[in-house]
Amino acid sequence: MKKSIARTERIERFLDRVTGQHSDQGNPRVKQVVRRIVGDLYRTIEDLDIRPDEFWKAISYLTRAGQTRELGLISPGLGFDHFLDLRMDAMDEEAGVVGGTPRTIEGPLYVAGAPIAKGEARLDDGKEPGEILFMMGRVLSIDGHPLEGAIVDVWHADTHGNYSFFDPSQTEFNLRRRIETDSQGYYRFRSIMPRGYGVEPGGATDTLLESLGRHGQRPAHIHFFISARGHRHLTTQINIAGDPLLHDDFAFATRDGLIPEVVRKSGPGELIERGVDAPYAEVHFDFVLHPSTAAELETVVDRERPVGDGAERPSTRRDRPRSARADR
Repeated sequence: MKKSIARTERIERFLDRVTGQHSDQGNPRVKQVVRRIVGDLYRTIEDLDIRPDEFWKAISYLTRAGQTRELGLISPGLGFDHFLDLRMDAMDEEAGVVGGTPRTIEGPLYVAGAPIAKGEARLDDGKEPGEILFMMGRVLSIDGHPLEGAIVDVWHADTHGNYSFFDPSQTEFNLRRRIETDSQGYYRFRSIMPRGYGVEPGGATDTLLESLGRHGQRPAHIHFFISARGHRHLTTQINIAGDPLLHDDFAFATRDGLIPEVVRKSGPGELIERGVDAPYAEVHFDFVLHPSTAAELETVVDRERPVGDGAERPSTRRDRPRSARADR
C-alpha cells in the first residue's frame, strides 16, 4: 500500500474518539497512555505492512500468554523490566543519587507473607538434598552505618529451578523467609544452592524467544527485597558466580556489583564450626541503602503478587532442564 493514512488528520481524529479524548469521563492518565500506544501500533501496522492474518495471530498469542500466566515472563524476556531499572538508574544519576547496592528486576515469582525470623533463618525445609549454602552480611546506610531492624525478604529456586507456591511438591514457604537484622545490621541464613530455571518449553514465552533466535534460560540467582525505615526500598538479586549463563540471562538481570564470590569449604574444623557433615558454600554480601524522606520510596513497587497462607496457586511450573536450550 503506497498511500499512508496512519499519520493523517483523519486518523488523529479517530484516535481521539477511540481513547475518549472528548469526554470528561474516564481516567486522563489511561487515555494519555492508551492513545500513545494505539497510535504507535497503527503506524507500526502501516510501516511494516502487517497483514490481517499476522495481526490476528498476535491477538491469539497474547490471549494464550494471558491464559497461561506468562506475561510476567515475557516482560523481562523483552527487556521491559531491565529498561525500567535503567530508567530509574538514569533518574538517580540526574538527581545525584550514586552508590549503594544496584537494583535489578523482581521477576514474577515473589510470594508475600513468608515467615519472619530475627537475625538468622534456615530457608530450606531439609527435604531436598543439595549443596549447603550459608549467606550472611549486613544492611547498611549509604554512610556505612548498620541498620538494625531492616527486613531482608529472600526467595530462590530449589535445585531443579522450581519455586515453592508455584511448585505444589514443595512446602508453602520453602526457600522463602523474611529476616530482621540484628543490632549490628547483620542477617544470616542457611539454605541450599539454587539452580536457574527455564521457561516452559513450547509455551508462549518460549515461542516468542525462539522466533527471536534466543533461549529462555536464567542463571542461578537469589532474590531480595530489602527495606528499612527512613531508607529507599531495594529490589535486587545476586547471581551465583561461575554459572555458565551468568552473562547470558534471558531476563537481563545480571548486573555488576551483584556477583559475590562463592567460597567452598570442606575442612573438618569448618564443618564442625558450621555444624554440618558435608562441604558447603559460603557467600558474604552487604546491602547498602539510600536514605529517603518520601514514604512511597520506602515501599515495594505496587504490582499484583501472590499471597501465601492458602491463596489460589497457579498450576504453571518453572522447572525445565537447563540443557533443553541453554546452549543456544
